Amino acid sequence: MTHTLLAYIATASYIAAAVLIGMRLFRKEGWIPPRSLAIAVAFLGLALHSWVLWDSIFSRAGINLGFYHALALTSWTIIALLLVSSLSKPVDNLGLILLPAAALSLLLETHFAEVGFMRASASWPLKIHVLLSMLAYSLLTLAAVQAILLSVQDYHLRHRHPGGFVRTLPPLQTMESLLFEMISAGFVLLTLALISGFAFLENMFAQHLVHKTVLSVLAWLVFGGLLIGRFRKGWRGRTAIAWTLGGFVILILAYFGSKAVLQFVLQR
Repeated sequence: MTHTLLAYIATASYIAAAVLIGMRLFRKEGWIPPRSLAIAVAFLGLALHSWVLWDSIFSRAGINLGFYHALALTSWTIIALLLVSSLSKPVDNLGLILLPAAALSLLLETHFAEVGFMRASASWPLKIHVLLSMLAYSLLTLAAVQAILLSVQDYHLRHRHPGGFVRTLPPLQTMESLLFEMISAGFVLLTLALISGFAFLENMFAQHLVHKTVLSVLAWLVFGGLLIGRFRKGWRGRTAIAWTLGGFVILILAYFGSKAVLQFVLQR
């Protein structure tokens, strides 16, 4: 009961923080909540989210990384990175999309719990690989949401509609710089995750890792190609957005698509 109650309060906190961000973005008159209030409420949700995960994922038997537990843990990592970054950079607007998504992951984890242990005896290199993978996915998720906001901002500016919520966003150049900072950091972590992951590959087919490995490498090539295009040819705007979202879709299929097929379709 305590687990469920905490999950509900955390979910409510995330939704409340998203509403506060939405009010800052879209409200023109009346009371506009301060940025610090939205961040504080989101941090409350993150603290409760941490408690819920500690109670459900970590045990003496190991780390429960069933599909919904892994989803909730990944969303926690994304929100943690978002909130820490928001203390020094104008990225809190990404919470408008990410906070409700994290709330949904908590509800799914609470009501559709399943078991998928990574044993406590697992080697440290394997645990480091899992950590690097989650951090890489989380940073590139932030980049994908940043690309969506950048796309909306670019559309409004091209059609000469600079008002509305667009006026609350940082300048277009700042938004692009933040996007490539996220992609660069995520690419480095994804590179390290792939290198550490290959150490555990013996037979991709026997280990049912062929799809995950191929898709992860393909996503790595897309993000790497985007960074090369950025630094050599000055790619930006719609080109950068398209490559970012394309790489992110491939990464989703690699991280969660393959896991969903193995767990729910093949029952492995």
